[in-house]
Amino acid sequence: MPGRPVVPIWKTIPLRLLALAQRYPGTIAAFGFASGVVSFFTVERHESFARVIAAVMLLSWIWLMLERALRRRIAQRFGWTIPIPVLRYGTQMIHQEGLFFVLPFLYTATTWNSGQALFTGLVGAAALIALVDPLYFRWLSTRRWVFLTYHTFTLFVVLLTALPLVLHIPTGNSYKLALGVAVLLSFPTLAELVSLDARWRRWAVVGLMLALGSVGWLLRLWVPPATLWLTEVAISTSMDSLNMKAGERLRAVTPAQMRDQGIYAYTAINAPLGLEEHIYHVWLHDGREVDRIALDIRGGRKEGYRAWTHKQNFPADSGGRWQVKVVTDTGQMIGTLRFRVEGDHEPAAAP
Repeated sequence: MPGRPVVPIWKTIPLRLLALAQRYPGTIAAFGFASGVVSFFTVERHESFARVIAAVMLLSWIWLMLERALRRRIAQRFGWTIPIPVLRYGTQMIHQEGLFFVLPFLYTATTWNSGQALFTGLVGAAALIALVDPLYFRWLSTRRWVFLTYHTFTLFVVLLTALPLVLHIPTGNSYKLALGVAVLLSFPTLAELVSLDARWRRWAVVGLMLALGSVGWLLRLWVPPATLWLTEVAISTSMDSLNMKAGERLRAVTPAQMRDQGIYAYTAINAPLGLEEHIYHVWLHDGREVDRIALDIRGGRKEGYRAWTHKQNFPADSGGRWQVKVVTDTGQMIGTLRFRVEGDHEPAAAP
């Protein structure tokens, strides 16, 4: 009596994974969540990890686009089909790891009293969806255009974080590149919504892609510069340039002090090793911009790159609320310093 045919082990691995997932439905999701938590607490990671995450996201997007054709090809070539649940659990892990990879960066870089809080909240909501199986499998993955949109958004935020770490390109350039990739990869999603059987519909899809890119560019002010954040700030009337330290930190100054000594805005900015950024200190008086001073910073210092601007020219009526916004060359806000100009009395020191 002939024996049972021997099935190569590489053919049985997907089936074993599927059986494991069906028996313990939370196992793979828990593993993805655990790896995300590890990423959250290891923000100071090597650029190789960022490179792997970005590459996996790109490859997984290509797989999603060609999934049906590749599954048929594998079935014809090897005689077996990769089960859909196994594929979805794989993409779920990719989404979990990618989103939890960027969350610590975004959380640290976000200016929470600005529109950036909405973007970071959206990324947090996307990460939550990746963790909740009923939302991910019964709602998200069953609607292909929604699923592709979700994957493209995840790829966008991963590239925002990974490109400055891996390629050392400025934050503004990384935003442009990540947005460009996201717009190009939006074509299959838009094609799912708009039939391409007529020429005008194809042009309509191109128009929608351009509109998407324009909206993404306009909303850049609401997106935190993921790899840049303030580690120390100070408003002062003096500066120790030898030791690169600000004098007494102030919350309020008098008009006389402003005229006689000027105001120093001191910032220490954390940036990845090898990254060079062109930033601005934007001085605002009662919400109106009165000066914009350029600075060049270089990353790699654990305590942050220390730099300051010294403003000496002020309007005659300088009383009221002042802000110094620290922004990238594309307008993304790194943080804000605040102080008041009050009557000619002793200045209030910061606690």
